[in-house]
Amino acid sequence: MKKKIAIIITICVVVIGIVLGIVLTRGTGSEDTLTTVNVTRGDIVKTVLVDGSLVMPNKAYLSFGVTGTVEEVLVAEGNNVTEGQVLARLDAPSLESSIETAELGVEIAEEQVKAARAQYEIAQDLPGADEDAARAGWEIAKLNLEIAELSLESAELSLEKAVIVAPFDGVVAGITITEGKEISTAALATPAISLVDTSEIEMRGFIDEIDIAIVKVGQEANIILDALPDEEVKGSVVFISPVGTIIAGVVSYDTTIALKNPVAKLRDGMSATAEVIIERRDDVLSIPNRYIRGTVENPMVVVLVDGQQEQREITLGLSDGRNTEVLSGLEQGEEVVLPAAQERPDGFFMM
Repeated sequence: MKKKIAIIITICVVVIGIVLGIVLTRGTGSEDTLTTVNVTRGDIVKTVLVDGSLVMPNKAYLSFGVTGTVEEVLVAEGNNVTEGQVLARLDAPSLESSIETAELGVEIAEEQVKAARAQYEIAQDLPGADEDAARAGWEIAKLNLEIAELSLESAELSLEKAVIVAPFDGVVAGITITEGKEISTAALATPAISLVDTSEIEMRGFIDEIDIAIVKVGQEANIILDALPDEEVKGSVVFISPVGTIIAGVVSYDTTIALKNPVAKLRDGMSATAEVIIERRDDVLSIPNRYIRGTVENPMVVVLVDGQQEQREITLGLSDGRNTEVLSGLEQGEEVVLPAAQERPDGFFMM
């Protein structure tokens, strides 16, 4: 038994030795392998990300203003409608009758005003006539006419509340009523028809307090949509709230971005990320951030020249977080050597 254990231990030692030999050999060989990148020209764009969603701000939730039975629903979900178009109406014979009665009341009051005025004019010409009483009668008649006209306006307003009319051009987004349905007082609080203007759409999101100082109204933005990754949508910042909101312990600021080229596929509520362009440099020399050595104050690189490594000081410009503009110290096409992790500066990509 002891002999068997000794054999197993011997085998394990041999295997471990072989593995270590392979690892050490590979490690030694990696010292002679250099990773390089060529200095190239391109655009450097510094951005701030805004996470949020698309919103169609012009929405209407329409209801009847009086109780009754639904007589007609003249649209269906998805229909395009125009401003002023009748969408639904109640069966309202009593309201129509009230208007007829009110119209008759106005006609009677108008005739009474005419008669009272005539009596006043006669009283002015007849000696001994009570002119003051005639004037008072005329004033009362005019007051009664005003009351009759207000009654007519009230009746017409009540009838208007029995009809749902589109307040703007849009698309019917939802319908909760059917013909023959009884609209009770409690049901008046529930939208009967929902309407949305699909021609106007914007993105709303939040900017972290760390970035808020560099984001300004008017800055351009590229909007990326989770549901439509191939669509290129442009926008610009139109509003930044002066009041912060605390979300999960972080202060953020509500931001609105207007879309410049909305496409038909866009929908209210779609998740979106905006890259707000803070600053950009076009057609400049640049290298990846991970190839930079030294410190933030004194950055440098190692350049491969005729197979030999040459250390150089460089001047950096704008960074997008992945690549950084090189203002001096390098030429296009030169090869820069990737440094070891401990040689890379911290934070230079914030420049």
